[in-house]
Amino acid sequence: MSVAVAHHTRSSSALALQEGARQAAYRGTDMVVVHVVESLDNDIAEANKAGISDAVGAALEAVGLPDVAWDVRLVPGGRDIADVSEAILATVRDLGPELLVIGARRRSPMGKAFLGSVAQNLILDADVPILVVKSPR
Repeated sequence: MSVAVAHHTRSSSALALQEGARQAAYRGTDMVVVHVVESLDNDIAEANKAGISDAVGAALEAVGLPDVAWDVRLVPGGRDIADVSEAILATVRDLGPELLVIGARRRSPMGKAFLGSVAQNLILDADVPILVVKSPR
């Protein structure tokens, strides 16, 4: 089993990676970082993996767990919230992790009422426990 972390390039991603590392260490397992891309073009995939590797390395160092084993899964999805959510959910079903860690961002009350979010879709539709990490500000 593993701990999956849904990754996106935003401020809450660093917190999600850090907590994913903590959870993986606590559970004695590895961490799989799931990142949705529009396409799996080789050049873009390598650039994404390099950026994600840097972010994971920084997160592991920040929590003092540089030895946590991890892997990156680039998943073709899209830009639409439903497509991104389904890509993550399908990958989580394939991986069968014991936990999914996601980052959440603050939204205005109007944004909550009218717009869906990937985090909301994952919370409602995932078949595994989810740990939501949100920055205090």
